[in-house]
Amino acid sequence: MKKQINITEILKILPHRYPFLLIDKIVDIEANKSVTAIKNVTFNEPFFQGHFPGTPIMPGVLILEALAQTGAAVVLSIEENRGRIALFVGANNVKFRRMIVPGDVLELKCEMLRYRSNFGVAKCIAKVRDEIACEAEISFAIQ
Repeated sequence: MKKQINITEILKILPHRYPFLLIDKIVDIEANKSVTAIKNVTFNEPFFQGHFPGTPIMPGVLILEALAQTGAAVVLSIEENRGRIALFVGANNVKFRRMIVPGDVLELKCEMLRYRSNFGVAKCIAKVRDEIACEAEISFAIQ
């Protein structure tokens, strides 16, 4: 069953705020298992002012952060973790395959590989129109 979460509810789950909240909506979530979120990339993003003038490209570290926030939503959405913080502690097997530019709609998917106690690992993929832009295994700790 698909469960959608709008930005108002995301703000109740994640501690991030503008300009660092990098997901706009969640289109599917299954607690502790998987999540799919959307980031609408616009020219108004503050990072485009300097990365790069005349050739705006979303920085790879922010694509990873968007994936990490998506993964955090899957564990922070469960009642026992409400109000806690998911700390990004590592990324393995990171591959960037496509540039992200203004106008792109970034589909962010994370599937939990392991989650025990306060530590987890998720397989994450960022896509634009079914084309993989980035993939990584992201590790996190719940604080």
